[in-house]
Amino acid sequence: MEVFPLEKLLAITDKSLFKLVLVVSKRAIEIAEGSPKLCDVSPSVKPASVALQEIVEGRLKCKFSKGKK
Repeated sequence: MEVFPLEKLLAITDKSLFKLVLVVSKRAIEIAEGSPKLCDVSPSVKPASVALQEIVEGRLKCKFSKGKK
């Protein structure tokens, strides 16, 4: 199991662990449903680990919109 640097992962989500979990879970679902992987990994690597690897490598960008106030 690979260890991912939390500081680097949180940097793309404005230090929000909640947003990070949402991004990783949505991307993992896309991968599990057949979306192409954006990084070279073994087919045996789980979708959530692939999503984390994509974020660490900078291959996955996130945009967040402001909610209603």
